[in-house]
Amino acid sequence: MNKQRIIRLVCLLCIAVFFACTIKQSPTDLDGRPLIEKKGTIDCGLVETTPINYRGKVYRFEYVRSRYWNNPTGDSYFRFTDRETGKSTKPFARGFHLGSAFVDDSIVHVTAVNHWDGEQIFVFTSSDLENWEQRMAFELHGFGMFNTSLIKAENKFVLMFEVGKPEKEAGKSFTARFAISTDLKNWNILPAEFSYAMDRYTAPHCLRYFDKYYYNFYLEAHNGYEMRVVRSKDLKNWEPSPLNPVLKASDADRQIINKSLSDTLVHKITTAENRNNSDMDFCEFKGKLIINYSWGNQKGEEYLGEAEYKGTMEQFLNGWFPIE
Repeated sequence: MNKQRIIRLVCLLCIAVFFACTIKQSPTDLDGRPLIEKKGTIDCGLVETTPINYRGKVYRFEYVRSRYWNNPTGDSYFRFTDRETGKSTKPFARGFHLGSAFVDDSIVHVTAVNHWDGEQIFVFTSSDLENWEQRMAFELHGFGMFNTSLIKAENKFVLMFEVGKPEKEAGKSFTARFAISTDLKNWNILPAEFSYAMDRYTAPHCLRYFDKYYYNFYLEAHNGYEMRVVRSKDLKNWEPSPLNPVLKASDADRQIINKSLSDTLVHKITTAENRNNSDMDFCEFKGKLIINYSWGNQKGEEYLGEAEYKGTMEQFLNGWFPIE
């Protein structure tokens, strides 16, 4: 082997080693599960929230319930809170419930029900988080609908919505159903066989799409209530992660990340019953995921937590379905 060939092979080996060392490895725990680090509690009584990456900043979409401790209006409403500064936008969508947010380029869409166990789903749209257009997406007579999650899958929008009734459409409450639209105005409601899952409590909350797969992060009644994930290519046939659960109740939930909470609220957090991790949602920001979730007793005493995954959305989703 001549000298030039040896030098060339050494250079190629060095380049391969360099790239192998610089490729970020997926963070996992001791069991090989994507490593979610719980940071602590942000607030009391805020439950359905969605972190979004909007114009280079993280905002937390918040559904403020009428009974929230710092809501003097007596009515429910939505707002966005700057994660860094804590400053909130002006309220909108008064009287609506169980919203979630989705960013499509520079446009923010919020989907919500007209009331708990409602028959109507609405879409709110804004380009500045301050001025909102409102329209009804669809109405399903006789249905009872709750949480929603909107995504874009290639050239279409897909809405996952939670149904509790009627039994022939929901099975055992609560169940993920799906609707598809190309313009957020005209919707095709998929029939009941496109669902997850009608045989038990599987309350849906967060839908994602990547590399031909839909990922449904949902709440299952198991050892209390745990967040789990399943995936599907057709919204009909679902594969559970072999690494479930995604989130479950732990002492780390009680850590305090919001140092401005009053002593009274801190006492509630440190003494609260904790039997669930639910209502999970997340966004990617600067190479990691910002995760919000709820914990508490699943009976009305609930607390808003934040967690992080130090990897990309692709790593996180793939991490729950390792190649065997």
